[in-house]
Amino acid sequence: MNDCLFFGRNQYPKLFENKPNEIKKPIQFKFENENENKKQIKQISSGYFATIFLFKNGKAIEYLDDSKQNPEEIQIEENIQKVTVGDRNEAILTKEGNVFAKGKDINPKNPNQFINISSLIEDKNDRIIEDVICSAFSIYLLTSNQNAYGIGSNNYGQLGLDSETLPKTEKPILMMKNVSKIFSGNTSHHIFLLNSNQELFVCGFNYHSRFGLGESRKEETKIQKLTKIQNIPKGKIIDIQSGFSFSIMLIEDENPKRKLYSCGRSYYTGFGKTEDTYEFTEIKSSLFENDYILEFSCGNAHTLILTSNSKLIGFGYNRYGQLGTGDTKDQLIPIQIELPKLRFNEDISNYHLSCKNERSFLYYSSPSFSNLEEDLIKLFRRKEFCNISFKTKNGEIIEAHKLILKYRLNQNQNQNEIEKLKEIISKKSIKESNQIFEMIYSNNSIINPKLYSEIKEIINSNKKIEETMKRIYLNENENEDEKDFIIERKEKQYKFPKLILIMRSELYRGMFLSVTNDTSNKVTDYSELSNKSFQIFEYWIYSNQIKDEIQITKEIIEEIQIGIDYFQLNQTNPNLFDLLINKFNNQNQ
Repeated sequence: MNDCLFFGRNQYPKLFENKPNEIKKPIQFKFENENENKKQIKQISSGYFATIFLFKNGKAIEYLDDSKQNPEEIQIEENIQKVTVGDRNEAILTKEGNVFAKGKDINPKNPNQFINISSLIEDKNDRIIEDVICSAFSIYLLTSNQNAYGIGSNNYGQLGLDSETLPKTEKPILMMKNVSKIFSGNTSHHIFLLNSNQELFVCGFNYHSRFGLGESRKEETKIQKLTKIQNIPKGKIIDIQSGFSFSIMLIEDENPKRKLYSCGRSYYTGFGKTEDTYEFTEIKSSLFENDYILEFSCGNAHTLILTSNSKLIGFGYNRYGQLGTGDTKDQLIPIQIELPKLRFNEDISNYHLSCKNERSFLYYSSPSFSNLEEDLIKLFRRKEFCNISFKTKNGEIIEAHKLILKYRLNQNQNQNEIEKLKEIISKKSIKESNQIFEMIYSNNSIINPKLYSEIKEIINSNKKIEETMKRIYLNENENEDEKDFIIERKEKQYKFPKLILIMRSELYRGMFLSVTNDTSNKVTDYSELSNKSFQIFEYWIYSNQIKDEIQITKEIIEEIQIGIDYFQLNQTNPNLFDLLINKFNNQNQ
């Protein structure tokens, strides 16, 4: 069953008929249709009038607020990749790169009918969409050519044009070229556009100075032309989200350390003071100063934060219990929220937040790949300890790991293959480049079969990920520099690449990413495992396998159970036990 928690304003009579209007503590979300409970949730997007649940099978269902009618499956023939809901519009991005949308400002004649708005882009060569996001009354598209378009309402200049000249449009308008990311809020009337040089532009409704343009521009409520924000905090912009009167930015520096910055109406920005903030200013709290922030989500007037140490932290407006604190008291500074026990041992990074208006969801999105494939994909997406860069055709930089590429590319001509890979990436969009690296890291051609045909000659396409990882374990090239971390035990020292420990163990991931002055490359193992059990772990961490010659005993199985909790191994618990028990039974028939 899906692991999904809900709290806040209850507008779902079909689901929570016997619950109050304010659900002040997280409760398990269950679909009325038992078949939906068995499906795997991929994404949740909630707006003012509706909430859409997207499942891993590419289907989506929609719940209308304050409606007793049954939820309806969204009838789109193509597989759905992403859903996004605004105040009075909705948009669907398909795997084929098309966007279907509906709403009063998109299709006034029939606002409840989905139409293909990407097909309305005048340039026919610019109709493959990478990303889409709904704001309150507008929808923004990012194409594979890195061009940003806007459609819908322009009543505050949120399309970058004068609102009197063009109050709205039913066709996408080109807003800006060379765009790497788009950010907005589903209750907001604005758009942030980030280019490949990490320059940030904004336009729309600057309510309570939520654009961070500085005190000199605090009185400007309408910014009707794309305007560059000058005082951006140093580091890489990971995400920007907005409520109705504030904005929050997630920045990652070189450590890697992630920090949150906010601006706008002070009541909602986490500073605990009464004056508005006119520039993006760091939110400081002892609750997450030493944690790695995985993600955050903003509602209309509240914010939730999820950290790598399984903490849920929130602040802001709490009239309907949307902070999950058990009461309806507003929180002007960050506060930790008590959660029911979830499947955190499977990896907290598989949980996601969706905070919209006065409601909040925390849900589990299960991995799509095998354990090792998923761990490698997450390593690439997290960008932890990357040490090699590639440039796309539009100048965006993608970072990767030399160690992984060394063993995934053809071994005999490794350096030449890296140069070939750089040449391929230099001709691709950011979306295509990310897909190429995900296929290299996971050996999964399903991600994009057409692109895979272009790279299969330079990678070890016949080598399974388990075989790749065993090669790193065996260290065939005898390059000891790759194993840059030592786990010291009474009997001997064990050498590991930090990347492998980050991928597989939350214990060491938290250790390497925490902010401390300790730069040691050595640690003592206090797990009290026998040497034989530790060696099982060592081989398992690399390969997801157990050596054939290992004799399994009941004592080893009991030790392994303790060791899994100690090392906080990602997603390995059931698979490792299945292998151990099967091996034990076979050996003792």
